[in-house]
Amino acid sequence: MEQTKRQPRKLGWRFALLALALAFVISGVVRSVWLDVYFIPSASMEPLFREGDRIVVSRTDFQAGPVRHGDVVVFDGRGSFAPLNSGKGPVHDFLAAAGRWLGLAGSEDTYVKRVIGLPGDHVVCCDAPGLTVNGQQVAEPYLNAGDAPSVQTFSVTVPAGRLWLMGDHRSMSADSRSLLGAPGGGMVPLDRVVGRPVQIIWPLDRFTAVTRPTAAANTTTNGQ
Repeated sequence: MEQTKRQPRKLGWRFALLALALAFVISGVVRSVWLDVYFIPSASMEPLFREGDRIVVSRTDFQAGPVRHGDVVVFDGRGSFAPLNSGKGPVHDFLAAAGRWLGLAGSEDTYVKRVIGLPGDHVVCCDAPGLTVNGQQVAEPYLNAGDAPSVQTFSVTVPAGRLWLMGDHRSMSADSRSLLGAPGGGMVPLDRVVGRPVQIIWPLDRFTAVTRPTAAANTTTNGQ
């Protein structure tokens, strides 16, 4: 009689563990195929994103159409923005992965920036009052208030299959400009793009959709 009373409790625990495991599997599939959550660790993309924001990133937006001028992208910076191996050991890597999974920490290898130059573009700053792409000045209403387009001068031609990326808070952003002398010249491979931010989900007072800019009308064709 005592054994029959304990049986439902055992089944309850098993069911709860099974449900939890299934939830993790479903979450893993969703986050690897459709949507993922990222933590913003810095002010480099202000005012669009603030330090501490959590954002939802769509992994499928760019499958429907190519990356465009002005798009905000989340990308894997290994081999371009970040070292190939941090060398901090398996425990550090496990804790970092857990923090990223829960949306509590940023990734040392994953970044969010804005697309300024597409393959074939000639990007220059700053002979004119602002930044130019293919000889045409780019309107940048997204820039952080008080920031110049760039205090660092540069003139680059974006190679095939790569992107020139910059933060919106130019005075606080380490981006393609910072890596001009590095292998790859700060250009990020297109196949390293993870997806596009579509929603700020935390903090709740900043809960809002992240709209995609319309196709830029202030630059010439990108040479593709």
